[in-house]
Amino acid sequence: MELFAAEANAAGRLAASATGAPLRMAFVYFPNGAIQSAWWPNGEGQNFELARTMQSLAPVKDQVQILGGLDHVNATPGPDGAGDHARASGTFLTGVRVKKTAGADIHAGISIDQVVANQVGHLTRFPSLELTCDAVRKSGNCDSGYSCAYQYNLAWRSPTQPVAPEPNPRLLFERLFGAGAPGERNESLLRRQQQQRSILDFVLDDARELQRQLTSRDKQKLDEYLGSVREIEQRIERAERFGAAPDPAVETPAGIPASFEDYIQIMFDMMILAFQTDSTRVATFLLANEGSNRPFTEIGIAEGHHYLTHHRNKQDMMDKVAEIDLWYMKQFAKFLQKMEQTKDVDGQSLLHNSMIVYGSGNADGNRHTHVNLPVILAGAGGGTMNPGRFVKFSSTPMSNLLLSLADRMGVRSVERLGDSTGRLAGV
Repeated sequence: MELFAAEANAAGRLAASATGAPLRMAFVYFPNGAIQSAWWPNGEGQNFELARTMQSLAPVKDQVQILGGLDHVNATPGPDGAGDHARASGTFLTGVRVKKTAGADIHAGISIDQVVANQVGHLTRFPSLELTCDAVRKSGNCDSGYSCAYQYNLAWRSPTQPVAPEPNPRLLFERLFGAGAPGERNESLLRRQQQQRSILDFVLDDARELQRQLTSRDKQKLDEYLGSVREIEQRIERAERFGAAPDPAVETPAGIPASFEDYIQIMFDMMILAFQTDSTRVATFLLANEGSNRPFTEIGIAEGHHYLTHHRNKQDMMDKVAEIDLWYMKQFAKFLQKMEQTKDVDGQSLLHNSMIVYGSGNADGNRHTHVNLPVILAGAGGGTMNPGRFVKFSSTPMSNLLLSLADRMGVRSVERLGDSTGRLAGV
């Protein structure tokens, strides 16, 4: 792939490494927790041995930190009762206790990716990217009275507004670089932006006329809708300000592949392209919704993932869940190796200049626990982190880690996120 130069912040600190290369932050979510005995390494610090689930990370072992002892207590039941899957993913990047509702009155918190994007997003054509290999849902009852919005969205622009992820790699690619063959994409992207402007002008004129006829409650909903319209308008203005989009010398993806493995890998490739071309520096990737009951026939497992996690300590079911955990980890390991092999503008690897969190908001899927979460932090953060270790913390809010990553992105004005008690020192 051709490497595109990136503009660093004038001060050299906002979303940039010490060399001036872009600093990236991403969150990759896998569902239903993990089999603990196959997840946690033996040893501690730099002297540790990867357990069964993490064996595929061996080629990039010196680029990852396994973090133990991180909790999301706001995902625990408390007075809310059942609904651990919705709380697990709804809390993962917000740190808050989400409101139990299946109606339109959803309420979570601003997720850390959007906190960072709000402050560094002006540096790139896209403030953030949201990806998924699952359905896109913002409504309905998905988990014991909790809205589907909590399980199918990682990113939250506001407590009441999730950011819908893109499930189609072709549409994602065309949004980033335009349609058509290499060399033809800028023209199609410009044409689409002009069409979008015409549509937005019509929508805004129509909304102003409608606003005079609405009740105060309906006006609030219209304002939320108009907020989304304005976000699109700002996206177009940003694209115009940055000029011609980069045109990578790769073919446009055909769409969603039939193979789940191919699907995940092509979406990881889209994230790498977005980082490599400095189209964004912030991303989230939902591999599958929390509570996903997908079977894994590709590795000989016909039962659903969620069903198997309620194994009641039956060894055969636990073994199958461990195989699924391993399968997901293999996909992540392939991504990390590609990041390691891709050179950045400063000669370092993309992985060196990135901070990639891989984890789940459930720890033990059988008991629905949310303490000692399975979390991996990959990359060196541009040289500010200490990978190649297994670090055990003691009952520490995961929100502390999220704030520490935001600090490294140059976002230092955020004092608290969810249940945070400070920064996570020593990463």
